[in-house]
Amino acid sequence: MSVEHASPDEQATIEDLGRELGERIAQTQEYERFESARDAVQRDEEVQAKIDEFEQLRAEFMQARETGQATNSGLQKVQAAQDELHSMPVMREFLDAQEDLNDALEAVNEAISEPLAVDFGGEAGGCCQD
Repeated sequence: MSVEHASPDEQATIEDLGRELGERIAQTQEYERFESARDAVQRDEEVQAKIDEFEQLRAEFMQARETGQATNSGLQKVQAAQDELHSMPVMREFLDAQEDLNDALEAVNEAISEPLAVDFGGEAGGCCQD
């Protein structure tokens, strides 16, 4: 049904169109790959342990930074833990799937923003921006 030719009673609301868009995005190959990769990360105990380790090191570094006690070696530990986490095949697949989904969603954002003359996903709600 075309929105512009529908009678007022049949006309889809913006919310209806948004729901339909969300449902269609959920059916895309990019989204399905992302969901599958996210599930694999959540089920993988080794990856979960590495995530916990990385988060702990990052939290410790952030706290040290806030108190002025951060060191370059502390930063290197965080970066090494992140590199190790990201090199795990299950995590690498998740990150690649996430990037592909983000690219697809950015294309949707551009398509929505084009007729509006505003960046729908970025600045639509902003005020007084330079």
